[in-house]
Amino acid sequence: MLFYSEAWTATPSAEGCPECLLTLGLLQRAPDGTLVPIPPGLAADTLMRPLEAVIAEKQRTLAAARASIHRAEEIYRSSYRTSSAPVREITGAPVISAALASAVSSAQEELLTAQPGGGRPRELLEKALASDLLALGRGVRQRTIYQHTVRSHGPTLSYVERVLEAGGEVRTLNEVFDRLIVVDRKIAFIPDPAQERHTVALAIEHPGTIRYLVGIFEHAWERATALAHAPTEHRPPLLTDQTRQAILQLMVNGYTDESIAARLGMSTRTVANHVRKASELLGSKSRAQLAYLVGRTGLLNTDAEEPTL
Repeated sequence: MLFYSEAWTATPSAEGCPECLLTLGLLQRAPDGTLVPIPPGLAADTLMRPLEAVIAEKQRTLAAARASIHRAEEIYRSSYRTSSAPVREITGAPVISAALASAVSSAQEELLTAQPGGGRPRELLEKALASDLLALGRGVRQRTIYQHTVRSHGPTLSYVERVLEAGGEVRTLNEVFDRLIVVDRKIAFIPDPAQERHTVALAIEHPGTIRYLVGIFEHAWERATALAHAPTEHRPPLLTDQTRQAILQLMVNGYTDESIAARLGMSTRTVANHVRKASELLGSKSRAQLAYLVGRTGLLNTDAEEPTL
């Protein structure tokens, strides 16, 4: 800018003039071809006024769009709140995932979750962990119910450890009712029982229905066992005592290995191994004989002292 500072005391020539001074309007050409210095304040006003006008117009457009979307959101939510059956069907795994993520990110007080089916895939756990930690950081109380089988699933235990450290609560049951997510007791998500689990879900905002679902969750929570996992913990007895007892109870009731596995969130092979070990202990040679011996020995009598299988 030395050239420009000298222009105040001398009339510069066009030769050797930096192009930026002309572009910024700090120098202007006179009719005789010489360059005349312009006060920077005046040059700035001339240069920036059109840019500021464009920016102001964009800001007005953005504000109008935000106001329209906000109004549409109010109308959308109001229409469901006043509906006689405020239940929305959400179709498609990506849409369901987006709806759940939006609801969880807006949670302010409480997040209740029931996750049946045993251990979850690592990628899903990593994705859930990020949003769960953010919610816990906002002071949201988070309670989750899994099935006992997650107590031997490494990725789920790693996830649980992080959640517990952040203040979450996790418990497990042998059998869990179908998947349920309740956010602030205002909206609940359940799979549509008539459709495939991962492709259709129901978003429920009816207060009475939500109270009913929360009641089911609380009943299961009271019966569940706390999962206080630490990396040094070994395989808990719960998986070899209560789970085996649940398997034998279902077997006595006539369920197949496949049905038992589906109800308890484990593989068919695991069910077969538990049944085989019980057969070896009791000396049975058939499934029918095993059911008879289990009943005769009182293994399923929870009031009596239970033999270790």
